[in-house]
Amino acid sequence: MRQRGLAFWLSASAVGVIVVAAALAEALSPYGPNEQDIAQRLQAPGLTHLLGTDEVGRDILSRLIFGARISLLVGVIAVGVSCPVGVLVGLVAGYAGRRTDDVLMRITDIQLAVPTILLAIAVVAVLGPGLWNVILTLSVTGWTLYARLTRGEALTIKSRDFVQAARATGAGDARIMVRHVLPNVLSPVIVVAVFAVANMIILEATLSFLGLGVEPRVVTWGRMLNGGRLYLSTAWWLTAFPGLAIFVTVLAVNLIGDHLRDWLDPRLRNTLGGDQL
Repeated sequence: MRQRGLAFWLSASAVGVIVVAAALAEALSPYGPNEQDIAQRLQAPGLTHLLGTDEVGRDILSRLIFGARISLLVGVIAVGVSCPVGVLVGLVAGYAGRRTDDVLMRITDIQLAVPTILLAIAVVAVLGPGLWNVILTLSVTGWTLYARLTRGEALTIKSRDFVQAARATGAGDARIMVRHVLPNVLSPVIVVAVFAVANMIILEATLSFLGLGVEPRVVTWGRMLNGGRLYLSTAWWLTAFPGLAIFVTVLAVNLIGDHLRDWLDPRLRNTLGGDQL
């Protein structure tokens, strides 16, 4: 349990450092993210440039710091948009049942039949590059996960005694869903949402790597990976540090989600002693 607690605090500290760096990018970056110096191109990590420079002399550390802002912004906002939509769809489908459930779940199944990355590529290709287009795309592709989860939980909860008692006292369907069903489905939804932030960061990096993300002037970790792929044998730092940034961020967020799941689930909390946090 001590090891699990240590892993949680290390993960939380890593995410905290990344968030602070992203928020204070202008103050912490030693150079501008697009500041070029051809004379310093492809410089290995050293005292002048701690993480080296890229093919046009831009500082890798500065670009990593500014790239963190985009990755976190996309991940958090995309989940913040897709999660409520999915929860609403799943809540209505699970509680209403019958034809409403069939219609909403068939729509969900149709989207689930299309691979997420292919759907994201198609939507971005139609809308064009741009930060808000990427966020909209990831939101459109992400709501189905919450819909399925919420619908399954709602199907179980609506048959509980306290829901039947609320219905017997004359409470309407809307009131029952908001006051009695929704609070009881939030715990697993919150956990899945935390994991989804990490998944959105990876999807954004993938789109940027393919050239379908934000505008070229905006720094992202995925675009940095794309720019460094031609120099893998001569300038390893161009891809190593952006890849490491993605790895550490996603790992830290996933570990936080894992511990949050243990904490919110009463069965797991009782098994682990309830003090891992």
